Amino acid sequence: MKKGFYLVMIAQALSSVADNALLIAAIALIADLQGPDWMAPMMKWWFALAYVVLAAFVGAFADAFPKGRVMFITNAIKVGGCLLMFGCQSFGLDSTQQLFLVFCAYTLVGIGAAAYSPAKYGIVTEMLPPELLVKGNSWIEGLTVLSIILGTVLGGVLINPAVSDILLTQPWISPLVQTRTEAAILVIGMVYFLAAACNLLIPRTNVRYPKQQSHPVKLVRDFAGFVKILWRDKIGQISLAVTTLFWGAGATLQFIVIEWGARHLGYRLDQASVLMGVAAVGTVAGSILAGRVPLKRALKVLPVGVVMGFAVMLMPIVREPWAVYCVLLLIGGLSGFFVVPMNALLQHRGHVLLSAGHSIAVQNFNEQLNILLMLALYSLMLWLNLPINAIIVIFGLLVAALMVLFIHWNRLNHRADPQLESTIGQHGHGQALKH
Repeated sequence: MKKGFYLVMIAQALSSVADNALLIAAIALIADLQGPDWMAPMMKWWFALAYVVLAAFVGAFADAFPKGRVMFITNAIKVGGCLLMFGCQSFGLDSTQQLFLVFCAYTLVGIGAAAYSPAKYGIVTEMLPPELLVKGNSWIEGLTVLSIILGTVLGGVLINPAVSDILLTQPWISPLVQTRTEAAILVIGMVYFLAAACNLLIPRTNVRYPKQQSHPVKLVRDFAGFVKILWRDKIGQISLAVTTLFWGAGATLQFIVIEWGARHLGYRLDQASVLMGVAAVGTVAGSILAGRVPLKRALKVLPVGVVMGFAVMLMPIVREPWAVYCVLLLIGGLSGFFVVPMNALLQHRGHVLLSAGHSIAVQNFNEQLNILLMLALYSLMLWLNLPINAIIVIFGLLVAALMVLFIHWNRLNHRADPQLESTIGQHGHGQALKH
């Protein structure tokens, strides 16, 4: 692995730690302002909406400049959202207006994240050859999930009453903050600044793409074409369907675990955030094991997704801490093992057919669109006062059923074209754009 690849991983990890810690701090802020239960998942909904709305533009932006510079600029946008959330209690607004400002602040972070992602993943395909993509993705996904653990735990620790009391008495921080959430967000802002420093050190890959379109209407039209190209590709469509399902399910599961911890186990928010960390530990382990799967055999892991759906349905029947941790580790391990090869395969086909930036933008568009759908359904079920355990069973059945459908779809594709496997591992980029 090249030295620059490790700098990308460190920058991505720090930025992801801050993103996930800020989510916990934002949920705590909503609770302090006595916002309704459905407001937290809807805040994440607005975060995901930025990916969908900007999908046609961020790929071109990522391919127009060196990706290290793009990562720095977009990380700065995240810092702006963090600062806006930090100051929301200082503008003399009432609680309803403050809740609206929290939404706006986290949406701004989402805009930064939406533009950050094509550069983050795109630079991996520029730095590594196809035969190292699964291994590289194993490192990236493993470290990303590890950063989710650290971020959620950091967010939970920072809002813990004992820790926030200590922070509020520190001479270097007490003049700047008045509440536990302000103290937490200030610390999180410092992590964003560390990520920005790493972004500046990432070397250029010297990969050049054709001059990018700048007209908004033409960008949207071109992007619609890119989406069609990836969905029509018989390998790309399966990996895109699977990763779209996984990220939608993963984002929803974050909130399900928090709600489940509160209603089923009687945990506080800072304690429930640790449960999210436990699941993420399993995902790291699964991601590391998945690094041994060759790119050519990536489609063989599809049945693991079905098992993960059924594993989710174990959550309502466990209460003892050891059993809770085992189930969450199992869910995380299964998800990490099957998503890493699928993600690598999708990035490979996207890079070969399109370009690094545009293919990741297409991937993000589909994944975040599914996050919007699944979070909206989850918020609706909360609004209807469905028991959390019933929601979990519905969720698990949905994941398992869709994975069975994708496996059958993949078999039909291979039956129609027995030579399909030969397209995996090709070199070059932008093949579909040359015709």
